[in-house]
Order: sequence, then structure tokens, then C-alpha cells
Amino acid sequence: MARAWRSLDGVLLFDKPLELSSNTALQKVRRLFQAEKAGHTGTLDPLATGLLPVCFGEATKFSNSLLDADKTYTALLRLGQTTTTGDAEGEVTAERAVNFTSSELAAVLARFRGEIEQLPPMYSALKHQGIPLYEYIRKGITIERPVRAVVIHELVLNHLAGNEMEISVRCSKGTYVRTLAEDIGEALGCGAHLIALRRTAIAHFKLSDGYDLQQLTVMSEQMRDACVLPLVSLMPDMPQLMLDATQIKRLAQGQRLGLDTGLPDGKVGLYGVGGFIGVGLQQGRRIAPERLLSTVAKSAACVHLTEVVEQ
Repeated sequence: MARAWRSLDGVLLFDKPLELSSNTALQKVRRLFQAEKAGHTGTLDPLATGLLPVCFGEATKFSNSLLDADKTYTALLRLGQTTTTGDAEGEVTAERAVNFTSSELAAVLARFRGEIEQLPPMYSALKHQGIPLYEYIRKGITIERPVRAVVIHELVLNHLAGNEMEISVRCSKGTYVRTLAEDIGEALGCGAHLIALRRTAIAHFKLSDGYDLQQLTVMSEQMRDACVLPLVSLMPDMPQLMLDATQIKRLAQGQRLGLDTGLPDGKVGLYGVGGFIGVGLQQGRRIAPERLLSTVAKSAACVHLTEVVEQ
């Protein structure tokens, strides 16, 4: 008899394999854990591998910070060839000789560090009038799209052998490493496309702390559950505020608290005697509920209903 779906909260650092879409990988992990609710943060193309945080249950409510976080990749470029898609999935459109010096390469890489502008590729999930760009280009339609500013915090040459070059990149959200590979190739005068991409970090989460499908499959349920990080791992640097039962009840009912917490304005992690209960927004001496655990909201609703009935 099949196991029943269960309530599970937390974050799994999953090492997505090659040739699986992010959603397919998510569903495989969800079924393995028999989790009622799950979502991933930060899509990886089927030809990309590496870190795909999977959020279970209540963790899906607090995962937005990962979508906006810096990401780190290891990218393998094929120099001397350009393709229709900018990666190995496309057809080769041009071939050129690879001929540059080490000093010229260093100068080109330096140009791509810091804030740069990118033209989003047509073969992307970016939407125009609600339709992904790749749907247009598959019909032979090219959409005019504006360049966007992104930040390349780190760009390091790992090795260069023949026509293959490996780089490490730490970049802001919205960066297309495939486009970066193409632009570097053009700047070198030979062209390039991406032949492998591996995400190694998102914010403070690292791939070295993750698990792949094979590892998870052979584990017992207890061992797998031990791999799931708690909700608070999503917000390690957020200030913490302890509240009493009355204060929690008021927040759960949508009220704001007047407190002199001494904390800076912004998001704060809210805690009760039982641990983490949600995230609040501090503005001056006011604390407003931003997102609370479902159990907290339901508990407050039950208390409120009881009070109404008793009256």
C-alpha cells in the first residue's frame, strides 16, 4: 500500500542531475519524501546541474529571499563556436579561430566584473505578454527586449585547455551565464557557447552540503528527514524578537504591536516559547505581521471564534 502524503517543513539542498527540468526534479524529491507541499527556488535548465533548494511545507512561504540572492556557478565554455541557443543544445552558427594571449584574456574577464548590461536571450523563460520568449523564437519570431543591468561580483578563470575554458561566476539575480559566455567569446574575437553549467551556491547555501537523488534514494526515511534543514535556515542573519502568547495572538489577528525593540527597521524573525513563528516588519516602534506560520494563524482564528461564541 502506498504511503500517505505527510506534512513536512524545511529545506533540502538538492543536487539536481543533468537532463532533468527543475520541476521534474522537484516532483521526484517530493514523492521520495511524500511531502504534501513542496516548491523549488531558482530554476535550473535541464542541461545545468547543481544546487536546487527544495522547500517543503511552510518553508515555501519564506523562500522569496533565495530568488533575490546572489548565485555562484562553475561554467564550461567552448571557444571558437557560436550556437543558435548560446549553449550545447543549439545548432552551430559560426566557427572562428581561437587566438588570444593570456594578458588579452585577463583584460577581457576584467571588463565583465562589476555591473554590466545583458540582453536576455530569446531562448529563455522570460515572458512577453504572458508567453515565454522561447515560444516565440520556436515560431521564428524575435521579440525586441531591453538590456538589463546585472552585477558580476566574482569572475575567475579556473583553467583553459585547448578550446575549452572553465570559469567560476558569482552574480546577482537575473544574470544569464549563457549570455555571459557568449559575450566573453565575442570580446575575445572567437565566439563561444556554454557546454556545461553547475550551480554551487545560492546565498549562504552551498552545494557541498547538498544531496543527490541516488544518495537520498538509499537512505531510510529517518535519515532523509535528517537532511532537511529547519525553516530558520532561510533567514540566518535576520534579527530575532521573542514574543509572549498575547503578542503572538495579536499579530496572528492582523494587529500591529507597539514595541521598543532596539532593532533596526526591516524584517525580523518572530519567536515564541515553541520557537520560530514567522516574520514581522519593524517600522519605528511598530511591528507588523508579514508572514506567519499557518499553525499560528489557525490557532489565533480558533481562539477568536471561541471568544465570539462565548460572547
